[in-house]
Amino acid sequence: MKNRWNDNEANHYRESDLMMRVYTSRLLGQDDDLVLHGGGNTSVKARVKNIFGEEEDILYVKGSGWDLKTIEAPGFSPARLDVLKKLGSLPALTDTQMTKELKASMTDVSAPAPSVEAILHALIPFKFVDHTHTDAVVAISNTENGEEILRELYGERVLILPYEMPGFILSKQVYEVTKDLDWSSIDGIFLLHHGLFTFHDDAKTSYDNMIRLVSKAEDYLKAQGCFDAQAKATCEINDDSYLKVAEMRKQASAFFGNPLLVRWRQDEHCAGYSKMADIENIATRGPVTPDHTIHTKRIAAILDDNPKQGIDNFADNYQQYFDRNTDGQLTCLDKAPRFAVWKNRGCVLFAQNHKRLGVISDIFDHTMKCVQWGEALGGWKALSEKEIFDLEYWELEQAKLKKGNSRSPMEGRVALVTGAASGIGKACVDALLAQGAAVIATDINPAIENLFPSPAVSGVVCDITSTDSVKAAIQKGVAAFGGIDMLVSNAGAFPPSCRIEALDDEALEKSMALNFNGHVRVMREALPFLKCGFDPSIVIMASKNVPAPGPGAGAYSAAKAALTQMMRVASLELGEYGIRVNALHPNAVFDTGVWTEEVLKKRAAHYGLTVEEYKTNNVLKTEITSADVAAMVVALCSPVFSKTTGAQVPIDGGNERVI
Repeated sequence: MKNRWNDNEANHYRESDLMMRVYTSRLLGQDDDLVLHGGGNTSVKARVKNIFGEEEDILYVKGSGWDLKTIEAPGFSPARLDVLKKLGSLPALTDTQMTKELKASMTDVSAPAPSVEAILHALIPFKFVDHTHTDAVVAISNTENGEEILRELYGERVLILPYEMPGFILSKQVYEVTKDLDWSSIDGIFLLHHGLFTFHDDAKTSYDNMIRLVSKAEDYLKAQGCFDAQAKATCEINDDSYLKVAEMRKQASAFFGNPLLVRWRQDEHCAGYSKMADIENIATRGPVTPDHTIHTKRIAAILDDNPKQGIDNFADNYQQYFDRNTDGQLTCLDKAPRFAVWKNRGCVLFAQNHKRLGVISDIFDHTMKCVQWGEALGGWKALSEKEIFDLEYWELEQAKLKKGNSRSPMEGRVALVTGAASGIGKACVDALLAQGAAVIATDINPAIENLFPSPAVSGVVCDITSTDSVKAAIQKGVAAFGGIDMLVSNAGAFPPSCRIEALDDEALEKSMALNFNGHVRVMREALPFLKCGFDPSIVIMASKNVPAPGPGAGAYSAAKAALTQMMRVASLELGEYGIRVNALHPNAVFDTGVWTEEVLKKRAAHYGLTVEEYKTNNVLKTEITSADVAAMVVALCSPVFSKTTGAQVPIDGGNERVI
């Protein structure tokens, strides 16, 4: 484990104990092998003057919703230390009561809610306290002889405690065990199946102790050959594999109650994991730490050649798991898996949005690694089913469930947008993202791969005049997000003006290939996935030139007219599958690459208008932008137009010829 302390960097934080706490917390947060996505917590104790000028002992502890990797000073909740210590001495306290008392102990009501480990941090009699969910230590403890190995490695300098639920129960355990402890005799506390605490009055020493203790566990794993134990292989992918992904997404979403995003991981580690001989047993023993269960559920779904059946089996097993462990007062969570092992084909992840998908993917990476470390040490052994259930159905988590979570309008839905690198296509991607959708953004321009920084976008190079290119792009997008619910068929080009007598074969065929054939090709290849989609819809980007063509635009106008006719046929054919198909006829969208300042001036002068007059030369005297078109695309894909198909919608500010 790399020690990231840097004296020059640390000097910038020495203005206060709290700022030094910020610095070392960020050091811990930089290592995913220590903490993941809000995991772990840190604190510092300080003397602070209150509004009356009286000094109070305050515990600044990581607040709810903050991540150690990026935490700032406002991310630490200030609570009165004496109150927290008194809470720790109580004989009993429900976690709901504890949460209320923690809030009551705060000196700043605008600060985030304190970590549920706040009482435990208060009971440790050192200024700085660090807590991580270190992979190496937890992986060792998740084996048959894990506790013995840890005792042999660390001797008397570390206190090793059995697993207890986070919150008051854990705080009470530490309180009872350490009442008569000489704290100077230990450097840390190992909580089996949970994590590691280190502490000191000096921030650097507490951080150094964490790195030193974790490094010792990693060195042991290396010596046992565990670091070389992670399997690697290549996925077995059949022609129908991608459609099966879309079908399993549909199945899992039904158990979740809303559309899910699905990521099919085909990398060598996931492939190797899926090909392990005893994977069905290994992947269903339990998580690295019970905290992960809140994100990933307890075990993986196991999929084979009939993955939909595997999803059904998981849901049945989850209901039985709930029924075995509930006290009759709990609300059963959804029965959809969060990750699955697809035998010989890699691993599949399920989440309600792209952010959660990233969290689950990261946790799964660490799960695969730690499970294989445990197997190399003699066998992976997680906590009992009941102990994990109690964490998954923790009263604090049930309280969150009752409050409900707000969803973005298109959360969990997936859009495929062609011609997405600029103009209307790019605006469509941005608009769909703003509504919570995940987007497969395609374009012939290679810049598309890195154009959108959001993890909710999969940028894919695609030439819509090539069937192989379209198929490959769709497959890559489906692997990233699990399917297609919305197709925005936008890619195209306006050729140079040319009257019929001068129109050569190549120009005509090129326009038809791009502005008609390409759209039909994308629609055809996307249809199997749209049939598995949620409120599936297709929006065809046609043109004002369909209802109101102009001279010199024959090749373009004819291609768009043919495309509009194909849209009408598609709406008739696809209605039985619930797929809506509509066309937009934009006109005079001047913030695209076609309309340079030079071109605008030339066209405006041709009509005897200023550039501004030319831009607003319509009935409503308004300018049409790419964002305006994108907003209409979003509307057509939304429930607002749920009863509309086969329509041709102008977006032109009112064109007299169209009207």
